[in-house]
Amino acid sequence: MDITVSLVPEVITEIGGFPITNSFLMMLVVSVVIIIGALILNKKKSEVPRGFQNLMESVLEGLFNLVDSVTGDREQTKKFFPIVATIFIVIILSNWIELVPGLGTIGLNQLHHGEEVFVPFVRSPSADLNMTAAIAIFAVIAAQVMGVMALGVKKYAGKFFISPFKKPYFIGTFVGILEIISEFAKIISFSFRLFGNIFAGEVLLLVMLTLVPLFVPLPFLFLEIFVGFIQALVFSMLTLVFFKMASEAH
Repeated sequence: MDITVSLVPEVITEIGGFPITNSFLMMLVVSVVIIIGALILNKKKSEVPRGFQNLMESVLEGLFNLVDSVTGDREQTKKFFPIVATIFIVIILSNWIELVPGLGTIGLNQLHHGEEVFVPFVRSPSADLNMTAAIAIFAVIAAQVMGVMALGVKKYAGKFFISPFKKPYFIGTFVGILEIISEFAKIISFSFRLFGNIFAGEVLLLVMLTLVPLFVPLPFLFLEIFVGFIQALVFSMLTLVFFKMASEAH
């Protein structure tokens, strides 16, 4: 039996013809964890926070202050914060779920090309390009919505569609075309950056665990914890910057 890391998520089963992959399964787990955590906070919230409430309020307050330092505008902070914080929490949990000890050993054996391989139930959703692309598309579309809300449809569209007869001739039109291309490029850079870093981490951990299963992989686990945090922070902060840029005039 071989243990492999596939570039694409492995299909565990099918429900009504719909394939259930290990990354999709973990995304459901992450979603359930977030929903349960929110319900617990809402049910047990008190004026004097303790325990879990104190931890979550500290994290959210830190994120709020960070967003506020970027926007420099409290009204914009209140508008952008829910989306930015949600993206951060979803991505960091998606990055870290594969690092829970023992989860990677739970799975089933499947035949691939005549060979029996072990397919784990756990695969980081961030190591699935479908998931990272979905978040990237959402972030870019949300940036357009924020821009339209802040500037209006006509003024925001004026960033991209500029008359070629406006001085300096054709320059504005060319810049507008580049701006449109850059919006699509954001989706590619967002999705591949997150996917590449987390997938590479999975491969590195598998190689270390295969070669030297005791003690040596431990530093790499801590490295992946750090990388998972940084990638979540970078993704959410870039989203915030794009929100801010979209809300500003020329």
